[in-house]
Amino acid sequence: MDAATSVDAILRPWSGPLGAPPFAAARAELFAPAFEAAFAERRREIAAIAESAEPASFDNTIVALEKLGRALDRVAALFFHLVHVNGDDPLEAIERDVAPKLAREQIALYLNPGIFARVEALWSRRQSLALDSEQARLLKRWRDGFLRNGAALDESGKARFAAIEERLAELGTAFRQNVLADERAFTLPLETVSDRAGLSDAFLASATENAAARGVAAPVATLSRSSYEPFLQYSTRRDLREKLFKAFVQRGANGGESDNRAIMGETLALRAERASLLGFESYADYKLDDQMAKRPDAAEKLLADVWDPARRRALEEAEALQAIIAAEGGNFELKPWDWRFYAEKRRKALYDFDEDAVKPYFSLASMIEAAFYVAGRLFGLNFEPRPDIDLYHEDARAWRVADESGETLGLFIGDYFARPSKRSGAWMNALREASAIDGKVTPVVVNVSNFARAAEWRDCLLSLDEARTLFHEFGHALHGLLSQARYPTLAGTSVARDFVEFPSQLYEHWLETPEVLRRFARHRDTAEPMSEEMIGRVVAARRFNQGFLTVEYCASAFVDLALHRQSDPKPDADVVALEDAELEAHAMPETIAARHRTPHFQHIFSSDGYSAGYYSYLWSEVLDADGFEAFVEAGDVFDAEVARRLKDFVYSGGDTRDPAEAYRLFRGRDPRPEALLVKRGLT
Repeated sequence: MDAATSVDAILRPWSGPLGAPPFAAARAELFAPAFEAAFAERRREIAAIAESAEPASFDNTIVALEKLGRALDRVAALFFHLVHVNGDDPLEAIERDVAPKLAREQIALYLNPGIFARVEALWSRRQSLALDSEQARLLKRWRDGFLRNGAALDESGKARFAAIEERLAELGTAFRQNVLADERAFTLPLETVSDRAGLSDAFLASATENAAARGVAAPVATLSRSSYEPFLQYSTRRDLREKLFKAFVQRGANGGESDNRAIMGETLALRAERASLLGFESYADYKLDDQMAKRPDAAEKLLADVWDPARRRALEEAEALQAIIAAEGGNFELKPWDWRFYAEKRRKALYDFDEDAVKPYFSLASMIEAAFYVAGRLFGLNFEPRPDIDLYHEDARAWRVADESGETLGLFIGDYFARPSKRSGAWMNALREASAIDGKVTPVVVNVSNFARAAEWRDCLLSLDEARTLFHEFGHALHGLLSQARYPTLAGTSVARDFVEFPSQLYEHWLETPEVLRRFARHRDTAEPMSEEMIGRVVAARRFNQGFLTVEYCASAFVDLALHRQSDPKPDADVVALEDAELEAHAMPETIAARHRTPHFQHIFSSDGYSAGYYSYLWSEVLDADGFEAFVEAGDVFDAEVARRLKDFVYSGGDTRDPAEAYRLFRGRDPRPEALLVKRGLT
C-alpha cells in the first residue's frame, strides 16, 4: 500500500464492521498529510456555502454546516483518541503542531462573514421557515455559536479573538502533555517486604504489571488513581504514603519543561480577554451564559449550600480518625496522606466493611456484564461481543449494541486498564456521533478507564468506587448510543455541561441496588453470590466518608469558579497562591487536599470543556438524586414507564430541547435540591 493510499484510508468514511475506524492503518506518520488534506477539503466546503448564489435556506446553510468537514472530523476523532489512549513521542509532536491549526480552522468558520450573513438571514426569517422544534433549536445553536465565537466583532476584534483561540489550543495541549510527563516520570519502587506492608496480593500483582510496562524489576506504585488511592488506603508505611501523596499533588509543578504554572496564568488571562471581547464581565459569566445555571452566582450558591454541612461532617470525620490514631498509640496529627488509611479502618469498624473482602465480588468482567444487564432491563439493549473487529490495543474490546428488535444501534468499545501511554482518569469518547441527515449513521462510542492491570481479565478486581466509575462512564456511553437526534450538533452528549453528567451519575444508582448485587456480585473464585448480610453492609456504607468526598470535590469547584470570575487576571499571576487564598477563605480543612490542585487540574486547563464548569457534577447530582427517586416512588428500580420517559427525554433526546424541559418531561416536575443532601447523608 503506497503512502497516498494509506492516507486515504484514514480520510475516507470508515468502512470497518459497524463503522469501526481504520485503527490498523493509523500510523503516526500518516496523520500530518491526512490533516492537511482534510483541512483543504473543509476550506473548499466553507467557500461553497459562503459564496453560494442561492438565497439562504435551512438546507443549503444549516444542514450544509452540519455536513461540513466530515473528513476532518474522522481524522481528528481517530487521532486524538489514539494520542490520549496510546500516546508516544511522535503522536504528541503531531498534537502540538495540529492543535493550534485545528483552532485556527474552526474559528475561521465562525469569523467567515459570508456564512454568518446567511445564518443571520435565516434567523431574521425564522418565524416563516416552517421549522420543526429540532430544526428551530439547531438554527439557534448555530447562531449562538457564531455570536459566542466572535462573528459580530469588528475586524480588529476578530483578529484578536482568532489569535486567542489559537494560543489557548497550544496551551491546553502543553498542559495535558506536561501532566502526563510527570506521571510517567514518577514511580515508587516497592523493593522490600516492609515497602509492601499492608498491600493486597491483587495490588502487588498490578504493581508488578506496572513495573513490567516500565521495564523495571521491582513492583511499583504509580500516580494513576488506580494505584495511588489504594496505596494510600492500605499501605502501613506512613512515610511511603506521604511520598506518593506529595508526588501526586505536585504533578505539573515540579519545575523544568513540564511545569504548568506559567501556562495557567496565561490561560486565565486569555480566557478573560476573550470573554471581554464579547461583552461579558468575566470568563465565568461567558461560560455559564448558555448553561443551566446561567450565572456564576447560581453555581456558587449550590456549592455554598452543600459546603457548610459537608465541612461540618468532614471535621467530625477527622476527629474520629484522630481518635483511631490515638487509640493505636500514634503520636502525630492526621495529615492528608493518612485520611484514606484511617478512614478504611473506621469503615471496617462501623460497617464490618473490608474492601479486600468485597473486591473479589466486583471483578471487571462481572461489572461490565452488570452494566449491560441494567441497560437491557431499562432500555431493551443487547450487547454482542465482536472479537473480529481490529482495535488499537490488546486491552480494548468491542461489542455490537442492538435494540429489542435486533437493529444495530452502534459500536461500543471498552478500554479499561491503566498503562503509561494513556491519559489518566476515565472518560467517554464518541468517535462518531449518531445522525440521520441523509441515511442513518450509527455511533461509535468508547469508554476509557485506568483500572489496575491484571494478567487475566478475571483477576482484575474493582473497588466499589471503581465499579461506580465503570457505571458512570457507561451512562455517558448510553447517552451517545441511544441518541435519536437527526443532527450531529444536537446528538448524544452534546448538551449543556451542567446537564451532561446527569445521565452518567444517574446510572451509578443501579450498581448498588440489591437486585443487581445479588445477580452480579459473585466471588471471583467460587462464583458464590454476595450474601444478603454483605449486601446490606455495602448499601449501608454508601454514605460513609461523604464529608471528605464532598469537601475535596467542592474545594476544586470553588477554585475553578474563583479563578474564572476574575475580570482582569494577570498572565504572570501566581495561580497556586490564588488557589491557596480561595481555599483559606472557605476554611478548607488542613487534613483534606482538594481533589485537583491547579497545576494538574486537567478538567479546566487541558481544554475549556469544564472550565468554570467543574461545579456541574454537583449540579447534575441534584438531578440524579431527584431523578432516581422517580423509580423509588414507582416501587421498582426498573419500572417500564419511568424508564421509557428516561430514555425518550434524556438518553435519546440529546440537545433537541432545553435541558430543564427535558428533565420536567421525564420527572413531571422540576428537581428538588434537598434530594442531594439526602443522597449524601448530609442532612
